Amino acid sequence: MTEPEAVERGADPDKASVARIYDAALGGEHNFAIDREALAAVTAIDPQVRTLARANRAFLGRAVQHLVRAGVRQFIDLGSGIPTQGNVHEVARTAAPGSRVVYVDNDPVAVAHSSSLLADNPDAAIVGADIRRPADVLGSPQVRRLIDFDRPVALLMITILHFITPQENPAGLVATFRDALPGGSWLALSHATDEDRPDTAAAVSQLYRSKATSPVTPRSREEITGFFDGFELQEPGLVHLPLWRPGPDDEVPDNPSEYWAYAGLGRKMS
Repeated sequence: MTEPEAVERGADPDKASVARIYDAALGGEHNFAIDREALAAVTAIDPQVRTLARANRAFLGRAVQHLVRAGVRQFIDLGSGIPTQGNVHEVARTAAPGSRVVYVDNDPVAVAHSSSLLADNPDAAIVGADIRRPADVLGSPQVRRLIDFDRPVALLMITILHFITPQENPAGLVATFRDALPGGSWLALSHATDEDRPDTAAAVSQLYRSKATSPVTPRSREEITGFFDGFELQEPGLVHLPLWRPGPDDEVPDNPSEYWAYAGLGRKMS
């Protein structure tokens, strides 16, 4: 999709898109000059930002693999972003063909490219919706077609909640989605923190507030843990991204707190 087409679909030409910045950080091609400029500004604050993005993507892959091994065959990926390598449906179907995935995003570029990618896939779909309105997601035709709420569902909230401001009640949003899920369902979550590198987190937050479509609200470990209310955190608990069940080929840095984001996986017991 070209930039004029994105603007025609509702994109703000004066603001970088969160989804497109992430795409640029992962080396993708579906981003515009304004997104690359924002990424360059973030990189000037934290030169490891691309490494952080890759670590986050690696956590997503490990979490999906774990969930498939646990018997999960249904996934709702909130704030899924622009398709890139290691998409949820690709990881899941490798181990469990027939797994069903619904992606959700409100960025027009993410929705357009996901629609194209999934056009011939009967087991995956994209919902163009804002997670701040859970009823729009849960009541969408795509979710009703692909997700059976009588069976466990994995809810993926990967680096999305820190784009929800306190005034938008992120805990309430998580609770609404949680209450729609049956017992035995799961929540996989990663979230930026301001505990380890407060100056960096504050600078990045300010930059996103001025240059991007959504501000960043880093949170403490205690606040992030609170999003798992109603879920039982699984080992190793809420930890820095590289420490969540790393595989033999995953890099674990000497100082994991340099990756200023936490990750965790919880199971709904009832």
